[in-house]
Amino acid sequence: MTEAQNTAIIQEMYAAFGRGDIATLLDHCTEDIVWNGVYGCGPQVPFTGERRGKAAVAEFFKLVSETEKFEAFEPKDFIATGDIVVTLGHYTSQTHIGKRFDGDFAMVFHLRDGRVARFQEFCDSLGITAAHTADATRAAGAGA
Repeated sequence: MTEAQNTAIIQEMYAAFGRGDIATLLDHCTEDIVWNGVYGCGPQVPFTGERRGKAAVAEFFKLVSETEKFEAFEPKDFIATGDIVVTLGHYTSQTHIGKRFDGDFAMVFHLRDGRVARFQEFCDSLGITAAHTADATRAAGAGA
C-alpha cells in the first residue's frame, strides 16, 4: 500500500475511536497484532503494557473507556514512511479518580497488508501514572 493509503487507514482508526466505534478500529488490525499503549506507565494504570491479539486490544479500549474521560484527543501530524505511520498529537483527560492529565504523544503504527500489525505509544508516562494514583507525590517518587 502507499504511504497515503496507510495514513488514511490510521486517520480512519482515530475517527472510529472518536466515535466510540472500537469494532471498526479493530477491523483495521491484524489478528496477531502486538499493542503497546501508554508504554512505561505504572501498574496503577490499568491499560498499560503489551497486549497481543484483537481480543486483548479490545480489552485495552474497554479499560480506557472505564477509567478515562477525554476532554481532547487530537492527532495533529502524520508522518509516513513505507508501512510505518507515526502520529504526533495531544490529549487531555480526566481519570476515574478525578485527576486531569494533559500531554503530548507519539504513536507508531506498523502496517502489514493494509492492517496494523504493531502499535506503540510514547507519552508522558509519569504524568499518566500520577493521574491514576491517589497520592501523586508517591507516584512521582516511584519513577525516580
